[in-house]
Amino acid sequence: MDETNIQSNTAEKLQAFFKKNKGVLTSGDPPYLVQLRNQAFAQFNERGFPHTRLEKWRNTDLSRILDHDFHFPLKPSPLDVDLDEVFRCEVPDFNTRLIPQMNGWFMGSGEKLPNGVIISSMAEAIKKYPELIEKHFGHYADIKNENLTALNTAFFRDGVFIYVPDNIRMEQPVQMVDLVNSGRTIFIQVRNLIVLGKNSSMSLVQCDDSIDNNVGFNNTVTEVYMDENSTLDHYKLQNKNNESALTNSTYFHLEKGANLSTNAISLNGGLIRNETQVRLNGSNSHADVLGLYLMDHEQHIDNQVFIDHAVPHCTSNELFKGILDDHASGVFNGHILVRPDAQQTNAYQNNKNILISDKAVIDTKPFLEIYADDVKCSHGATVGQLDEDARFYLQSRGIGRDNAQMLLMYAFAADIVDKIAIPQLRNRIDDLVKKRLRGELSSCEQCVLHCNSKEQKVAFEIDMSRI
Repeated sequence: MDETNIQSNTAEKLQAFFKKNKGVLTSGDPPYLVQLRNQAFAQFNERGFPHTRLEKWRNTDLSRILDHDFHFPLKPSPLDVDLDEVFRCEVPDFNTRLIPQMNGWFMGSGEKLPNGVIISSMAEAIKKYPELIEKHFGHYADIKNENLTALNTAFFRDGVFIYVPDNIRMEQPVQMVDLVNSGRTIFIQVRNLIVLGKNSSMSLVQCDDSIDNNVGFNNTVTEVYMDENSTLDHYKLQNKNNESALTNSTYFHLEKGANLSTNAISLNGGLIRNETQVRLNGSNSHADVLGLYLMDHEQHIDNQVFIDHAVPHCTSNELFKGILDDHASGVFNGHILVRPDAQQTNAYQNNKNILISDKAVIDTKPFLEIYADDVKCSHGATVGQLDEDARFYLQSRGIGRDNAQMLLMYAFAADIVDKIAIPQLRNRIDDLVKKRLRGELSSCEQCVLHCNSKEQKVAFEIDMSRI
């Protein structure tokens, strides 16, 4: 069966499912949301799933993951796991406000804090906070051009809603943990909405993980609105099983003086596609968009980044790094748009990749689209193997070849990890990157990259500036 037939069959099943269960999907929805669901379904019904004949999807084929008989849950399933155990954070001394999600459903209890902060399930927020939801929901996510966003808008059942009022600075990071453990082939549509008021700030950690090894397709859409002078420190941590697909579309909307830092760390996953769109809609707003991906076996990673400089005096910085081994494949498509009125824009974009094997491939396409003349913009991409001179330098100081290779990979990845602003999280991700490099990308019993869980430490002094 070819790609077109597989995608067509799955799309037809979804269409039949929507028509049969429309009353359930829209139960309790206000009229504007019912209308939006219908518009999104019509868009998806017209175009279906993205396919490799589309330029943005030319190197990412969904047919392999779609060739399954999916289950579409309309309500939470009974769980045979200990929620306190599976949602226990393994980051030492990482004190967060935990938001657990299982198989696409909010598992905690919604709350409104004394300072006015709201943390709630999307299903509950639609009923309890209609003015906030109607003001923002669906205003930033693109259902006209992004098929999977349209699919999510039509089919979502739950997700997370977070509202931080004006002048409130949340000292405690918020951690959203989205786990999949269904015992069956499951298709999940998660919808999140984050709203930051004027002069507010928050650190948000989104974790996507799997407990079982069943096939799953998690299609998540997150909308983030940042009002004037707000600050968001955002992290996406992805560690899925090799049978799963994760498509993660995040839409950021920044008003005047807003400051965004978002960092996507992808450690594992059969197929991962991160669609990140940032609109700098107010002057003096800034966005740092960063990413690190470590792929091996036959894993596939696709990072699509679109930064829209819509007004003058805005800045953005984009840096993605990847290490690919075995038959792993990757895609990076970075697009910066500078609109005609967006004078005095500063925008930088870079993608760097290391291919460990001659079977690994990366398709990288940095792209600038500039319609203003008073700007400073640059872009670049590199694809190569480890520097033999640097490896020789390490070996000449008594480090074995395999260890030297791992140390170089670690130094390459650390450029992204070091930008994590939360110390406890930075140490944990640093540890996970070391383990990832020790375990599957390369293996050596005498590894110099000792993880925090190891009691024995090996000290070495190397002039890292020479690497």
